[in-house]
Amino acid sequence: MVSQDQTIGWLIFAACVIVALGYSAALLFYPHFQLLLIAIPVYIAFIVVLAIGAWIGWTMATTPPPKPIMDFEAEETVEEEEAEEEKKE
Repeated sequence: MVSQDQTIGWLIFAACVIVALGYSAALLFYPHFQLLLIAIPVYIAFIVVLAIGAWIGWTMATTPPPKPIMDFEAEETVEEEEAEEEKKE
């Protein structure tokens, strides 16, 4: 089952990849050389930011959700009860 965090992660990842590809295509077809001198550094910075966003999205999408805190407490209680029973025997 996919959690809400994983769904959001996939959406972030997909949005970043789509925007990166669109920005790259637009930069290749831009006709003015002077603007390329400005666009290339901006392009590099933009791709780095989108790569970080895609990495965060990928991490969120592929990381399983944590166990609820109540499950940890229940496991500790069961372990404590088992330890007490072993001491009694």
